[in-house]
Amino acid sequence: MLTTCSKTDIGRKRVLNQDTVYSCNVPIGNLNNLFIVADGMGGHKAGDYASAYTVNAIEREVELCEDSQPVKIIDNAIKCANKEIFDKAHAEEDFAGMGTTVVVATVEDNILYVGNVGDSRLYVIDDSINQITKDHSLVEEMVRVGEIKREDARLHPDKNIITRAIGADENVVADFFEVELKPKDIVLMCSDGLTNMVEDNDILSIVKSKDNVKDIADELIRVANHNGGKDNIGVVLVQFEGVGK
Repeated sequence: MLTTCSKTDIGRKRVLNQDTVYSCNVPIGNLNNLFIVADGMGGHKAGDYASAYTVNAIEREVELCEDSQPVKIIDNAIKCANKEIFDKAHAEEDFAGMGTTVVVATVEDNILYVGNVGDSRLYVIDDSINQITKDHSLVEEMVRVGEIKREDARLHPDKNIITRAIGADENVVADFFEVELKPKDIVLMCSDGLTNMVEDNDILSIVKSKDNVKDIADELIRVANHNGGKDNIGVVLVQFEGVGK
């Protein structure tokens, strides 16, 4: 059984919300459930279009896919969405240069399947906070090769330069992860409008201080805005209650 909540907020500095969140806690196609966060980029309305269209395309392709393996279903859906965004960006001047991050997840029995492109993240939280996805960003690459320290990455001036995005190239490669969930684990999917404003340890404290996922989502967004709200904030929360409960 899963308890879920999804919410997005424009933040305090932006005039347009380019984050799109999606939560489906019932079977869709051959998946038992589906959760998505997308953070769009591009000119006026282009980023908004890219994130919303990508979420809709993934939902559509998951529903149509006849495969039974979660990773293959998600991978196919991401690739289809990427091709459509890429083609639109190259066909219409108003949409040139648009793209979006995406993180997609589903839970089957007690296994969490995750696919991501870009720097939106997925965490699994119990008594500690564990980042499952790896950012596709210039700063993350610098950390990996030892050019900068992990603690300096969050405030680096090139923090927002991503190295992989939906729509950036004709073909896209998503990273995939599988995690065994324990009862009461909480899955947090979010855009960088949250993680740039709220440190991981503070996210953990907020999650542990609240009794339900709706209150957690509200408090995460409130704190991100209190800390500056420099970007749109998108969150999806999934609490795993255990199999057959």
